[in-house]
Amino acid sequence: MLIIVIGLFLLGPSCSYSLKLSGASIPANMKTIRVEFFENNAQLVVNNLSTNFTEALKTRIRNTTKLAIVQGDADAVMSGAITDYNIAPVSINATANNVAPIAGASRLTITVKVKYENFLEKGKKDNDSFDESFTKYQDFSGDINTQEQTLITAINKQLTEDIFNKAFANW
Repeated sequence: MLIIVIGLFLLGPSCSYSLKLSGASIPANMKTIRVEFFENNAQLVVNNLSTNFTEALKTRIRNTTKLAIVQGDADAVMSGAITDYNIAPVSINATANNVAPIAGASRLTITVKVKYENFLEKGKKDNDSFDESFTKYQDFSGDINTQEQTLITAINKQLTEDIFNKAFANW
C-alpha cells in the first residue's frame, strides 16, 4: 500500500486530476479555457438561443471544474455554432370528416457543431481535441410557444453535458 501511495505521489505532476462529482479528467497543467460565442446558424432562429447555449456551456464548466474561463489566450478553446433548430411531428392524430390530420406530439431538436482544441496536448497522438456535432431533442404536445424556453433549457442541459463529457471525460 505504501509503495502505491509513493508511486502516485511521484507520478502526480504528470497525471491529470479527476473531479469526483463530474467524472472529468482534466490535465493538471490546464488552467484556462476560452468559450467562444455559439452563433445561431439554423434556419429557424430563436432570439436568445445562442446566448442561452453559450452561457449554459460556461456554467457547466464553471460549476464542475477549476478552469478559469478567459477571453484571450487559453490552454483550451471551445467554439462552434448552432446548426439546426427543428420542430417536427412525431405522432399524428387522425381527424374526422377528411380534415387534415394534426400532430399528436412534436419534437424540438437542436444540433450544435463544436470544435474543442486542447493546446496543451497539440501534436500528441492521444490529443483529446475534436470537431463534431451534438444533437439532442425533447418531445412535447400542444403549442410550442408556451413550452419553447423550457424545452430549450432542457436540451441545452443535455447538450452541454455531452460536450463536457466528450472534452473532459473522454467517453
